[in-house]
Amino acid sequence: MKKAKKGLIVVFTGDGKGKTTAALGVALRASGHSMNTLMIEFMKEEGKSGEQKVCPAMLGKIDIYPFGMGFVFRGDDPRPHMEIVENAWLFMEEMLSKKKYEILILDEISVVLNLGLFPVDRVINFLILKDDALHVIITGRDAPPELIKMADIVTEMKEVKHIFKEGASATIGLDY
Repeated sequence: MKKAKKGLIVVFTGDGKGKTTAALGVALRASGHSMNTLMIEFMKEEGKSGEQKVCPAMLGKIDIYPFGMGFVFRGDDPRPHMEIVENAWLFMEEMLSKKKYEILILDEISVVLNLGLFPVDRVINFLILKDDALHVIITGRDAPPELIKMADIVTEMKEVKHIFKEGASATIGLDY
């Protein structure tokens, strides 16, 4: 069996539920091996998602920083969202410079890229130049082809059935 290279790039994409949850599962598993994870949430507002309130025992290994302003709709003024994404990216770079983390989760970065809130080239360049040991997990619907091509692992979540189609609201603990 071929040994995996260090610093894998993993993409969780697709229209189905579970992309962020899968990334958090990796962080949870890695924490059991004393690995540190940095998660930057590009779309989620502070205090809105359960993972931001992870039990205190986990906080030493999984650092989650929400930077989002909530949903962005086509036609909205993109400038405030672009500014906050830029701030999140700079914060991420600063945190990584401390060399504390083995895993980086860029939550919903695919959505950010698809909405034109951040240049794909900056993410590609970051991935090319990243520390060789850093594992990077990218989440979000419709991952750009450039990211899929670079990735070592790509999982597409496919929606088969979802209660949203019946008009149900998001469920605490399952959806956020």
